[in-house]
Amino acid sequence: MYPELDGKVVLITGGSRGIGAGTARAFAAEGARVAAVGRDRAALDAITAETGGIGIVADVTRLDHLAAARSRTEAELGPVDVLCAFAGGGLARPGPTAEMSEEEWRGVIDGNLTATFLTLKEFLPGMQERRAGSIITMSSSAGRLPSNLRAGAPDLGNPWGAPVAYDAAKAGVQALTRHVAAEVAADGVRVNCVAPGAIRTERTERHMSAEQLQAVAAIHPLGRIGEVTDVAGAALFLASAQSAWLTGLTLDVAGGRTML
Repeated sequence: MYPELDGKVVLITGGSRGIGAGTARAFAAEGARVAAVGRDRAALDAITAETGGIGIVADVTRLDHLAAARSRTEAELGPVDVLCAFAGGGLARPGPTAEMSEEEWRGVIDGNLTATFLTLKEFLPGMQERRAGSIITMSSSAGRLPSNLRAGAPDLGNPWGAPVAYDAAKAGVQALTRHVAAEVAADGVRVNCVAPGAIRTERTERHMSAEQLQAVAAIHPLGRIGEVTDVAGAALFLASAQSAWLTGLTLDVAGGRTML
């Protein structure tokens, strides 16, 4: 579908599982040379066996790990043309803001927003020097509207939705994307964001019953839960020449659940 992606070097953080792994497969199918970054060596080995790329174990909340990932990618594949900053992490229990611990807050903010900032910080200079590059960040529909106030949400035994730190971190990723896009546009670098809604991944299937998944699907205007391929397809488009005049955009891949 996107012949211009053939031979491009694509680095994907959070690339060992879920949306990141699906995106790695999608880029590889277009002929791209893919570097998947994650924490689980076995999972990375599995995805690289499919893509023919390389897998790099790294903690994306550490700038030195990101620098090593960039250096290895450049040495083995070449300079990064497309950067998918998809990694997200940190654990926090949903609940009232006043009951969230400082440790939980910092973990979620660092695992999502700080990790995205550090990833951009490490890869932007090379793209600016080459005057070319496409960056895609990962937000969520939680960054658009507080998850505990989304009209029509089914009662899944969790009236609070996602924790406040997650909503704040994903909204921050969108603001970071817009700021950096405006900053580096004159350097020939585009920066866009995808904001998925409910997506069927290994994690959602592990933590939600079939009935819960059906209930979530029913509140989406398009009548189904999202698939990893839906998000991967959006990433391909944003990396391609077909979106050459788009930057600073947050693309809601949410089945009509988010309309802005």
